[in-house]
Amino acid sequence: MDATDVENGAYEALKLQNQVCFPLYACSKELIRQYGPYLKDLGLTYTQYIVMMVLWEKETVSSRALASCLHLDYGTLTPVLRRLDQAGYLTRRRSPEDERLLTIALTEQGRNLKVRAAAIPAAIAGKIGLTPEEFQVLYALTYKALYNMESN
Repeated sequence: MDATDVENGAYEALKLQNQVCFPLYACSKELIRQYGPYLKDLGLTYTQYIVMMVLWEKETVSSRALASCLHLDYGTLTPVLRRLDQAGYLTRRRSPEDERLLTIALTEQGRNLKVRAAAIPAAIAGKIGLTPEEFQVLYALTYKALYNMESN
């Protein structure tokens, strides 16, 4: 590239203000920070919280399905599950069909935690300040981008 290319905007795409990745990154980081005080009261990290959300919905799930649902690798998921098991919120059992897989099940203590967590989504939504319609658009576009990237 020469000076003419630069003058014609060849580097415009490299400006931070023209990147979709940066506001997504910054927003994600801030969103997780906003969860902090609520999760601290529950004694959970954000990753532990999203694991618990899956279990509150499904009660029992394979480690493979959980990793896929949360877009996490086993190296990230394993210590999270270990800590939640130690806290008494779930159990981990080897699958009788495939010993390489774990079956993760919610415990009564884990179910009780759901009651304490029930107000968190509305509190976070209030901090974000989008209308319900805007939330739906943001949700749909974010997942569309995620699935497009994962399929490439």
